[in-house]
Amino acid sequence: MSLEHLTVDTFKEKVFNFEASKDWKFEGDTPAIIDFYADWCAPCKIIAPILEELQSEYGDKLTIYKVNTEEQRELSAIFGIQSIPSLLFIPTEGQPQMAMGALPKETFKQAISEVLSVN
Repeated sequence: MSLEHLTVDTFKEKVFNFEASKDWKFEGDTPAIIDFYADWCAPCKIIAPILEELQSEYGDKLTIYKVNTEEQRELSAIFGIQSIPSLLFIPTEGQPQMAMGALPKETFKQAISEVLSVN
């Protein structure tokens, strides 16, 4: 199962319409993770299969998106992405939280439970 890659348009529709509002407002109804990555980034390649496994395991309780920072520079700039992979954990209520680096699967599961309240 491959994860959906977001563009500016789909990001505004499914995650946050930054042109309509400066204040964070999540457009989705399922907690989400966004993986900001690039094809040349070795740590990004390490977590890619982990994210696909997590999407399979959590099914429709969680949505995992990918943003190619090379192709989607505007989205990277909005979040001030400096290093990749950067992972944005988005609960349905409250503010999103950013994590950096290639996290092990257990750390993802812990964040999914604690930040996103998904078990």
